[in-house]
Amino acid sequence: MNSLILTGWGWKEYAVAAAVLLKALKGEADVRGMSKRHLPEFLSAEGAKWKRIYLVGISLGGDEKLLADALKDLRRKKVEVTWISGLQMSDSQQKNIAPLIKVRLLGNGYFNGALVKAVGKAFDVDVETILPYAIEKNKLPKSVPPYHELISAAMYVHRCYQDETPYETAIRYLATGIAECAWSPDMKRVIEHYRRYGNRELVGSGAQMRELRSYIERVAAHPEARVLILGESGTGKETVASQIHTRSPRRNEPFYAFNCASVNKELLESRFFGHEKGSFTGANEQRLGLFELADGGTLFLDEIGELPLEAQGTLLRVLEGGRFMRLGGKDEIKTDVRLVTATNRNLPRMVREGKFREDLFMRLNVVQIRVPPLREHKEDIRDIADIWWFEKFRKHLSEEQIDALGEYDYPGNVRELLNLLERAAVLDETDFTRLIAKHREMNAGLQDSDRSETGGMVAPDELEEVIRQHVKKVFLKYAQNLSRASAALKISRNTLRKYVQEC
Repeated sequence: MNSLILTGWGWKEYAVAAAVLLKALKGEADVRGMSKRHLPEFLSAEGAKWKRIYLVGISLGGDEKLLADALKDLRRKKVEVTWISGLQMSDSQQKNIAPLIKVRLLGNGYFNGALVKAVGKAFDVDVETILPYAIEKNKLPKSVPPYHELISAAMYVHRCYQDETPYETAIRYLATGIAECAWSPDMKRVIEHYRRYGNRELVGSGAQMRELRSYIERVAAHPEARVLILGESGTGKETVASQIHTRSPRRNEPFYAFNCASVNKELLESRFFGHEKGSFTGANEQRLGLFELADGGTLFLDEIGELPLEAQGTLLRVLEGGRFMRLGGKDEIKTDVRLVTATNRNLPRMVREGKFREDLFMRLNVVQIRVPPLREHKEDIRDIADIWWFEKFRKHLSEEQIDALGEYDYPGNVRELLNLLERAAVLDETDFTRLIAKHREMNAGLQDSDRSETGGMVAPDELEEVIRQHVKKVFLKYAQNLSRASAALKISRNTLRKYVQEC
């Protein structure tokens, strides 16, 4: 097509406004979601593919010089760029950007349908039937079709899987008014996937998070391999487990998560394998266990280090044979489950101390993934916090607020950061410097007793154990690549291998 509509992410009004414009163009345009940060690079690399480009609901952000250079190049190539916005340009943009594009300023802002109404007025499109979809879901009458979930699901798929197609499809559905019953099977699957996993995302664009996502992709492609996820509390280990499942060939099968510390040891066997009616006092009916429920899919056992020794032996038996019997049952049941486990404990040390079975550890530790604590990728605090804040208030955090959040190490990791933001929301606190100061004061006792000054766990007294832990940490940081890890540590591969085997 000759035309392209670029619209923003993160707020439904962007998608609805783009749908109004698409309707005005009689559907004759490509549609893509775009962030202001990546706009200059996209226009520079791909903008010349179209004759007309419409920017709807996108601030002119990113590198201003790169944006100006891209627009100059597009003008030389006879590509017409139109910026449709409810925001005023800065003085710098007025000078460097405005002469290079068509500017259509529509009103004063985006929110509460203002952008949708303005686009409709500018392009002579009646927006009465489409306007309600720009209103937040909790303010909608029940009669409004579920386009809101469709747009949210499309944005989720883009964030998690870099698949832009559903977002364009959702906007086309809005523009044409296609009924839910006529949505394609692919879009229905996108929505179902979002309903199951939409609240589990790995947010962050820093080097460590990019490497973690890449490693998850490689691991997920091997649906039989067991995975052991290591990381401190609050780092997102269950999210990693969920991502392994959703990216694997087992994605359309069940995903069950179970915390091994949540049930006393007498009931663990029943929870794992189920029981027959009358097998013990209180067993009034047959109940299926986790290994049966998750058959064909993924079973995630969190806090595996809390599993009692007796239960460890029971778990080992099913891992070795792939078969089990319900409590009180007589027939063996075959199961095909990918087992993913997680812990914040030092399992090798527990093995040495006789608190965890070595044979079970070897069975679980086929592929090992380390989820870094937040203090190791503090550059991602901006994205994690801003996305949460935007979803809550439909506005972004200020640079001062983000800088204040970056001054703390978060021993409780992402969970602590989100709790802190929720506290700010409850107390209507916008001064994050004061918020962090009060938070430090509230948690001073905990940090002094349980954490080091840098926010990490207190190191052991033995020097050799400290070295061993550090070597293992670096090895995991570099995705268990011997060459890269040994180069970073400035030791030989053989020395690194020796330490890793001892861990």
